[in-house]
Amino acid sequence: MTAPRVPRVVRALHEARFVLGEYVLRFALGGVVVAGFSAIGELFSPKSFSGLFGAAPSVAIASIGLSFVTDGAGSVAIAARWMAVATVAMFAYASACVVLGGRARIPIWLAAVSSWLVWFAAAGGAWLLLHGSLAS
Repeated sequence: MTAPRVPRVVRALHEARFVLGEYVLRFALGGVVVAGFSAIGELFSPKSFSGLFGAAPSVAIASIGLSFVTDGAGSVAIAARWMAVATVAMFAYASACVVLGGRARIPIWLAAVSSWLVWFAAAGGAWLLLHGSLAS
């Protein structure tokens, strides 16, 4: 006796529910990890470190943890390599913020937009340069 066929709509709804559950889990885990890193950042001076500790490292750890559970070690290795490459773009962005934000004759909104353009150029350039070489 063969099993009854499951209609495509039912399968699609089941898959959508699974994906939605994964997003809720990512949101909750990311929030917990961000709060933990922010608490660690509050221990140090100046207090601006708490924003630094609360953002990228905690999101990266949560993403890598969930990727390991759902996709395995190979996926985590690729993600970690690209996160290391993204560090270059973040450094370019932060450097542009410092240089452009410190100029008295440049409005801060223009410095911020220009810094994002620097980040986009650095990230896009790194992606174009390394797209094939970091995939394995």
